[in-house]
Amino acid sequence: MTGFKTGEKKLMLFSGRAHPELAEEVAHQLGVDLVPTKAFDFANGEIYVRFQESARGADCFVMQSHTAPINKWIMEQLIMIDALKRASAASITVIVPFYGYARQDKKHRGREPISARLIADIFKTAGADRILTVDLHTDQIQGFFDGPVDHLFALPVLADYVGAKVDRDKLTVVSPDAGRVRVADRWCDRLGAPLAIVHKRRDKDVANQVTVHEVVGDVKDRVCVLVDDMIDTGGTICAAADALFAHGAADVIVTATHGVLSGPAADRLKNSKVSEFVFTNTLPTPDELELDKITVLSIAPTIARAVREVFEDGSVTSLFDEQA
Repeated sequence: MTGFKTGEKKLMLFSGRAHPELAEEVAHQLGVDLVPTKAFDFANGEIYVRFQESARGADCFVMQSHTAPINKWIMEQLIMIDALKRASAASITVIVPFYGYARQDKKHRGREPISARLIADIFKTAGADRILTVDLHTDQIQGFFDGPVDHLFALPVLADYVGAKVDRDKLTVVSPDAGRVRVADRWCDRLGAPLAIVHKRRDKDVANQVTVHEVVGDVKDRVCVLVDDMIDTGGTICAAADALFAHGAADVIVTATHGVLSGPAADRLKNSKVSEFVFTNTLPTPDELELDKITVLSIAPTIARAVREVFEDGSVTSLFDEQA
């Protein structure tokens, strides 16, 4: 069954080609099938999309993770939204497990774009009524979209996994920079662990270049859990882990919602002294990173519960309360 009905309402779930495995998991959790979709690239790179079933009057959920090649998959999702708008869908909710361009959320210097706002504007123009996403890089991005934004958190999935396998009396939660302190503090509340912070300074003229200066907090002989929203090239997090080991940490576990894992990430993770990297499956894990030290947890149940609440006009806030 490609959708289910509640009274006069019908839910339909659509997926782009970027990360179909996650969409299949969400569909399974909801008890529906993904709507059959014909999608292909023309020789010049243009994308064609056509849905095989009528979406007239349906509440449509369009799922696409913004993985590499990121611009292609964003464009495909926009085309899917436009197709549904022209197919007379009752509502269109964009599910973006990983929101592309989220790091470009403000101007650091003159003549720079605010690309995260641009993405929100483009979604709205295409016809999106609502955005559902997981662990935005900064909370302020919610205000970029002129409509409801359901911001879900992977903290319960990640923290409960770590808490079940590590002696909590020996655990210290570590923020890799000042910007993650609030999130790390939530981890501390959930796990009953103390907090430490790695102070860093980023070179504004060189992308992904970070120098770690010092560790604030007691990490000696402790099992340190570094918590972040994403890992891209791995430079920041591996440097933070090295700083923790230099200050006497017994072990380091790294957790992040989004495993972007581009460029030199594979080599850095392989060569790191970190014992385990824990991600969710908001993004597909590159084949070259199928390592024993990498664990991928499913975010599908969280997304599916939020979709059901939105469709049934329930309280998505109740999910936030449980996850905070």
